Amino acid sequence: MVKLWIKIIKNDKIIKDVVVEREEKFDYSLFSDYITEGLYSLDEATPVIIKNHIFNFAKYNVVRFLPSDFIETVDFDYVWVENLDKF
Repeated sequence: MVKLWIKIIKNDKIIKDVVVEREEKFDYSLFSDYITEGLYSLDEATPVIIKNHIFNFAKYNVVRFLPSDFIETVDFDYVWVENLDKF
């Protein structure tokens, strides 16, 4: 099961959040789809996902996307993605 908590953080406060849930088994090749789905529902841009993001998520069950990871200008400090299914 896929269960990701996506939080938009600004000034150390959660300004928006969503939980992306799917019944399928987690697949790293679909990681960008999970992120895109969650951020689309929050009406936010999708970051450029690099190998390092996926490695951090695989190792620590969390990943942070900074404004420099986005092509568009964003109005928040970072996006925090947590894997809730591992806990």
